[in-house]
Amino acid sequence: MVASKLIIVMVNTDQRNGEELGAPFFQATVAAAMDYEVDVICTATAGQLMKKGVAEKLVVKPGSPKTVYDFIKDAHEAGAKFYCCSPNLDLFDMTEDDLIPECEGIVGGAKVIEEIMENDDAKVLTY
Repeated sequence: MVASKLIIVMVNTDQRNGEELGAPFFQATVAAAMDYEVDVICTATAGQLMKKGVAEKLVVKPGSPKTVYDFIKDAHEAGAKFYCCSPNLDLFDMTEDDLIPECEGIVGGAKVIEEIMENDDAKVLTY
């Protein structure tokens, strides 16, 4: 059986290291363009990337005109869905209104674990 869904969990990706941010979003874009269902779950430090104004100020490579937000928009346009973990709202003093438009919503830890453990049709990448 070939998996039809990719779940990317961004948990350890630190926005202070821009070079860490390109691969997960690029791979989400490629997988979505290949017609896989793609969910990107941003939690812990990476949860800040779902906050308006954060990813727009970050670049993968110094001097690049393309922001991390541009990578997020590319992946979203290809069909990837982005989610913010619920603890991030309290951790980073955010509300749902603070989330970028590309963020589909908020998910809890139980939803993430359930999707990973019960969906035999999914593969998981973590960053």
